[in-house]
Amino acid sequence: MRITRYTDYSLRVLLFVALKDKQISTIGEIADAYGISKNHLRKVVHELSVKGYLMANRGKNGGMYLKGRPEDINIGVLVRDLEPDLEIVECFGDGQGCVLTPACDLKKAFHNALQAFFDCLEKYTLADLLPAENRPQMVRLLGMPSLFSPG
Repeated sequence: MRITRYTDYSLRVLLFVALKDKQISTIGEIADAYGISKNHLRKVVHELSVKGYLMANRGKNGGMYLKGRPEDINIGVLVRDLEPDLEIVECFGDGQGCVLTPACDLKKAFHNALQAFFDCLEKYTLADLLPAENRPQMVRLLGMPSLFSPG
């Protein structure tokens, strides 16, 4: 299984915004920090706002911040919420064409593997991905201004 770039960018946005706590973050600063397209980030931020992960304001003085607490954002739930296609084998879908599907346990094996993947991710929250001892280094790596305390 492979996580889409969209979900990857979503996680990066949430990490960046969480590091700044309640300070406003902008698409421009996030794009610059990660070296990724502002256009891609606009779509990501819009969906994260619609789904209730971010509060975003448009305009000259606009920006975003987390709608809730990092402790309340479950990584497994987030990934399920953002990934458009979790059909890791053809027989997961409706239009499957494999003649073995009625007698094959491959679908069951992959289903169990996918469930284990999400069971693992669901043990983590956004806060778990931002331990206090790593925050100073993350702030430096992202080139964030030192106006705020990363702890």
